[in-house]
Amino acid sequence: MERHHRAVVESLQDCCSGSTVMTSNLPFEDWTQLLGSERLTGALLDRLTHHVSILTMNGDSYRLRQSARRRCAAGVEQNQAAGIIDPDTGEITNT
Repeated sequence: MERHHRAVVESLQDCCSGSTVMTSNLPFEDWTQLLGSERLTGALLDRLTHHVSILTMNGDSYRLRQSARRRCAAGVEQNQAAGIIDPDTGEITNT
């Protein structure tokens, strides 16, 4: 596990010489649980957040909406028997 953590830090050091875009749906305070080491997480976040702009975005998932639209378009006939998928929310409603 420690080797994996070192590989993550080294990869970030290699790619951070230019512009890098990183996305995560986890808030920073949950990264320690994911990486398993408070020390590693602190070092990683220190490197990641040095000279950066952090954009926090909240809203509907674009991928969920697109996936629901594809499922709806591909299986309209099948969905009529079981229910209808709302392309905006991905929810299935019974008719």
